[in-house]
Amino acid sequence: MLGQYLDVQRAALLARTEGLDQEQLGQAHPPSSLTLGGLLHHLALAEEDWMEIHFLGQPDRPPFANADWSRDPDWQFRVPQGMQPEQLRQHYRDACERSRAVVRQASGLDQMSAKSVRGSHFSLRWVLLHLIEETARHAGHADLLREAIDGSVG
Repeated sequence: MLGQYLDVQRAALLARTEGLDQEQLGQAHPPSSLTLGGLLHHLALAEEDWMEIHFLGQPDRPPFANADWSRDPDWQFRVPQGMQPEQLRQHYRDACERSRAVVRQASGLDQMSAKSVRGSHFSLRWVLLHLIEETARHAGHADLLREAIDGSVG
């Protein structure tokens, strides 16, 4: 059920970006600097970071390995230069599919992470709940951003 709830939120976020071009995905609405493209990029990285790097214990890789958090703490919300809308959506879909594979291969929801965060390991159940919370939060942001772009609601 946790995976299904997460998939509903993932689909909601993707639906809010469908049919938009690069300019629209990059459109901010002050005073916020959030963009729909930035949300997609951030959530793709969140899936990778929590499931692959922290839960499975894979090594940091770009963009994490060379991120300068002190210079730009919001770098995850910035779409890489030249990334086209469908590439951005596919990056998110691929990250989600890799997360689903992690869940399928896990021994169960009580399996603990390979890496710790702030000194504590976490269960697969915890990371799924965290991703539901994070994705749902940003799907709500996406609703407002999409409506501001073209009046679309849903």
